[in-house]
Amino acid sequence: MTAGASPDHTSEATTLLGRHRRIWRDKAVLRAVYQDAYERISARCPAGPVLEVGGGTGNLRHALQSTVPGPVISMDVQTAPWLDAAADAHRLPFADASFAAIVLFDVLHHLERPRLFLREAARVLWPGGRLIMVEPAITPLSYPFYAWLHPEPVVMADDPLADGDLSPGRDPWHANQAYPTLLAGRHRRRLAEAVPDLRLDEVRRFALLAYPLSGGFQAWSLLPAGLTRPLLRLERALEGALGRLMAFRMLMVMERARP
Repeated sequence: MTAGASPDHTSEATTLLGRHRRIWRDKAVLRAVYQDAYERISARCPAGPVLEVGGGTGNLRHALQSTVPGPVISMDVQTAPWLDAAADAHRLPFADASFAAIVLFDVLHHLERPRLFLREAARVLWPGGRLIMVEPAITPLSYPFYAWLHPEPVVMADDPLADGDLSPGRDPWHANQAYPTLLAGRHRRRLAEAVPDLRLDEVRRFALLAYPLSGGFQAWSLLPAGLTRPLLRLERALEGALGRLMAFRMLMVMERARP
């Protein structure tokens, strides 16, 4: 989660991160479900330095450090001991062509102006570098869950490529879970026009049942720990056929144009 925040919002976010770190430590089902997504991200990282935007609890960085062929720099809007930088994703504090990859996990749908961030991502990626994101997928099965049971809204009528100024003091947890699905679907052509230096190369819908049954970062889980990995293996075999109907997450990979 990365966006502009006031001091009060930063304090609230830090408290929530602490709660999430405790749940992560105590919940084996959650770690297994997220590890599946982390493996998808690391498998697509090219050799070279990696920037994680929205470092949050530090879990993704920890997973990447042992798997990707390059250093991992982690930033978020708030400070934490395990983060390297605190900055707004709409204004990345890095030089042009600094990274081989930028990775995000549940961040894009929190941004007020995804268009601004994507242009910044294109700027700090080197030619051939990749922007790799895991985000909510809005499908016939996931929509009721996200729209009625999840605290973050799903507004399919919003424009994820809208221009405009950033709102001062905006709550960094404000979100529209529809943004990634809109960018990969009905706004895909506009996305190519708005950010011509980034090409959307891959969209993979996954997380069919294990993720919602796990309860995410809630204390409860409907999925026994011993069944988690077998179910994830089954989902990998089925997601190509069933992803558009029942996936809860999507992997998006964009590549920086080469000269």
